Amino acid sequence: MREPTTLLGILVALLFAYLIIVPIASLLVDAGRVQFGDERRIGAAPGEWTLYYISRALFSPVAGNLFWAPLFNTLSVAIGAITISLAIGGPLAWLVSRTDMFARRWFATALIVPFMLPAWTFALAWTTLFKNRSVGGQLGWFEAMGFAPPDWLAYGQVPITIILALNYIPFFILLFGNALRRFDSQLEDSARMLGARSSTVAFRIIGPMMLPALMSAIILAFAKCIGEFGVPYVLGLPVNYDLLATGLYRSISSRQTGVAAVLAAAIMLIGVISLLIDARLVREARKFVTVGAKGAMSRKSALGPLRVPATAFAALIFLVSVGLPLLTLSLSTIMRVPANFAWSNFTLDYWIGTDLETVALRTGILLSPSLWSAAWNTLTIVGTASICSGLLGLLVGYVVVRTPVRPLAGFLRQVTFLPYLVPGIAFAAAYLSLFAVQRGPIPALYGTAAILLLALVADQMPYASRAGISAMMQLGKDPEEAAQISGAGWLRRMAWIVVPVQKGALVTGILLPFISGIKGLSLFVILAVPATDVLTTYSLRLVDYNYTQAANAVVLIIAAIAYFGTLLAQKLTKTNLADGLGT
Repeated sequence: MREPTTLLGILVALLFAYLIIVPIASLLVDAGRVQFGDERRIGAAPGEWTLYYISRALFSPVAGNLFWAPLFNTLSVAIGAITISLAIGGPLAWLVSRTDMFARRWFATALIVPFMLPAWTFALAWTTLFKNRSVGGQLGWFEAMGFAPPDWLAYGQVPITIILALNYIPFFILLFGNALRRFDSQLEDSARMLGARSSTVAFRIIGPMMLPALMSAIILAFAKCIGEFGVPYVLGLPVNYDLLATGLYRSISSRQTGVAAVLAAAIMLIGVISLLIDARLVREARKFVTVGAKGAMSRKSALGPLRVPATAFAALIFLVSVGLPLLTLSLSTIMRVPANFAWSNFTLDYWIGTDLETVALRTGILLSPSLWSAAWNTLTIVGTASICSGLLGLLVGYVVVRTPVRPLAGFLRQVTFLPYLVPGIAFAAAYLSLFAVQRGPIPALYGTAAILLLALVADQMPYASRAGISAMMQLGKDPEEAAQISGAGWLRRMAWIVVPVQKGALVTGILLPFISGIKGLSLFVILAVPATDVLTTYSLRLVDYNYTQAANAVVLIIAAIAYFGTLLAQKLTKTNLADGLGT
């Protein structure tokens, strides 16, 4: 027990095999076995093998509504959102990374604020502005002012595409901008000295070297779009415009477990293929690595007369993607009647009022016990899961770096990264498949906080384990060996040497999962019940009840926690997200 690294590694590997591999395997099995309640329709006993669900989802007369239409909608939204975000994010990445634009450093941080906030924050702002009479509830601002937005603008593909595009712009600023920032401008100078035109420099030098980073941003945005739930839930579900994620949600809600397993497997497969392509592109990027050291230069290009228009363009994008949505949500929470800007129409009742006229929500949101119950659940469940993720991530890093059993190290690397390949909505369906009923000594966990805690720990392990592995690779064995010679056991070495030295990595491994969990929705919307409501599911419940002001207030609270949590993480870890994703 003086050197239990390998033994601990085996125990941790078994834990993550159960928390990550077994739920996914259980989900895939559900797609091929008769589910309880379907035995009469299929003509087979529950648990027997069948191709019924695959046939129903892919080839039956209702397959169009169940799978093919949501797949087409998902692909069309993803392609549209990526095209728009690339067209806007690419130039912005160049402006903040390679030019002398006014307030460049401020814009470098301001333009990535949507990355720090839940995507469906902006979807709620959109409905606040453009909602029409197609669905019930409070009118949108434009209709309240006498302008009735058409259905295609209020709901469906167009608004979902626009919202996701605005949310993915930071991907291109972070990934593409970071590559541009590291580009050696002496390569451009050399080409021009040899007589190359600007177009030749752009297409023969800059383009090939930036292509891997650009393709990586495109594929990561695509993989994220495949599992996006919040935005299509708010803007698509009311008019039956389904993406794969909302189609999966409908199947689970209607207890079509087998079909849901097929849809979840399809989402998972698309996510895995996307990220494997990205990994291949990262390897291909090595072909474009340049040889350089201290002599490398990153000179800023002078915009000249275009400096003011470029700054105005960046300011406009910030206003549209951050300023206007947050202002709209904030104003909506203090207005009795939408779009009525008379002073008498403003009130704080929806925040701190009592005896309101609404049926179920009789007090302002800050006085509602349901809010504080959801906030308590959020802090306890997400906080506990984040601490567990951070500690397990550091332990995984220790085992991966220290164990002499290399297959064990390789297995831990891969199994803790696997949830990153699986969109959250599909991972939640996998956990529902495994823990909805009792299996052996493990009781049914659905409806308890335990299933949320376990799912969050597993889902956030890619971030926590990578933080732990990268930190441990920088810590040599000498301090531990000296302590071991002095008689210190393994626990004392961990408590007095490894953890204090790696406190930065531990903080990162805790804060990143915490921020992600606070604004996360896909896991909770499948696994949470009213008794385990967190802030995200509580806000969606208010959306369903058409309590617009209260829902927007809760979303603002979530956005504030996520934003200031990100700033705190940057301050404690002495990093800056604007310097590049993953820095």
